[in-house]
Amino acid sequence: MSPITTHLLINLVQVVFLLLFSPLLEGVLARLEEIIQGKRGPSVFQPYLDIYKLIGKDEVVSEESTWIFRFAPIINFTMPVFVVLLIPALTSYPLFFAFMGDMVAVGFLMALGGFFVSLAAMDTGNVYGPIGASRTRMVGFLSEPVFILVFFSVSYIANATIPYIVNATWAESWSSMLQPAHLLVVIAFFMLILADEGRIPVDSPSGKVEIAMIAHSKNLEYSGTSAALMKWAGAMKFMILMIVFLNVLVTPWGLATTARLSDVLIAIPAVLLKLFVFVVVLAVIESSLAKLRLFRISEYLATAFVICLFAMSVRLAGLG
Repeated sequence: MSPITTHLLINLVQVVFLLLFSPLLEGVLARLEEIIQGKRGPSVFQPYLDIYKLIGKDEVVSEESTWIFRFAPIINFTMPVFVVLLIPALTSYPLFFAFMGDMVAVGFLMALGGFFVSLAAMDTGNVYGPIGASRTRMVGFLSEPVFILVFFSVSYIANATIPYIVNATWAESWSSMLQPAHLLVVIAFFMLILADEGRIPVDSPSGKVEIAMIAHSKNLEYSGTSAALMKWAGAMKFMILMIVFLNVLVTPWGLATTARLSDVLIAIPAVLLKLFVFVVVLAVIESSLAKLRLFRISEYLATAFVICLFAMSVRLAGLG
């Protein structure tokens, strides 16, 4: 088997890995949060059942909607699939598509799906969709400068913008990960994950009051297969951010170092273990905090911005 064919096959394994396990992580997180709160909670396989049930239902589409509303779930679903080809999900060496985009391209692809979803939320005439879309754009407007600073800080420290090269740089020099600048960037990026994915303290993923929703109010008009794609896409995007956070920034180990398929399959439980540990930590943090008021979200993201700016200042001053 030629190297190109092998790399394409491993890329396919990474896509299947993302598709299969992203709903499971959502289910484990929801179950853990319910257990911490003293409740029984749903099964960890509930997201799979929800997606299966939604796929079998008919779709109801507003007569006021356009092609944007119909195509937004497809675009939102395919963007994480493209992104997983650019990041070190299961391998520490670059694959076939690794150099087709850097970390800025990863951020652009992730934001593109959210952009079309926000347009679709305003396309139906439902009053709650535009409210959620405007609030999401507000959070995005405040978080984008932090994303830029995080990417710039990581690129400056690792002297590269390709996620695979950044992973290799810190895997070979783990002591650099203990520097103050790196630790501050990790904290800022973790805060961004909570904000971007609508987790507590920015938004409550289990909230049912339409007027109080931010991220989830954009999906209220979807039903049937489109709703299943939106739910599945949200789980994949969350998993992508966790993979970037863990495999690139925090624990760049446990990945396959050769092109043998057996090594890639062995890397799957190692990556899943890191993801489940992250989910446990996230469940404890979310269960310990309360949702912020809308006008306090800007203060939360401003804190992340200041942390990242301080990290860059420490790095440029040669202190870490």
